[in-house]
Amino acid sequence: MLMMEYDLELQKAAELINNEKAKKVCIQLPDGLKPKAKEMVDFLQAETKAKIFIWAGSCFGACDTPTLPKEFDLLIQWGHSEWKK
Repeated sequence: MLMMEYDLELQKAAELINNEKAKKVCIQLPDGLKPKAKEMVDFLQAETKAKIFIWAGSCFGACDTPTLPKEFDLLIQWGHSEWKK
């Protein structure tokens, strides 16, 4: 079970998706989490009304944000340091 192995805050991500009323969401994962991507997508789609897509490209840190088509409502990144202002 994914939730027991890692604290990925998937419920928090689902709440964000629902609060934003996002319909099309891209998730970006570091290479070490990509084997868990299907489990993550299954959970998020079960908890929301959104269609979840996985960014399959490389990910080298918080500054490595993909350019997404305009039809995406939200990008959620895992494994990055929080941006501080």
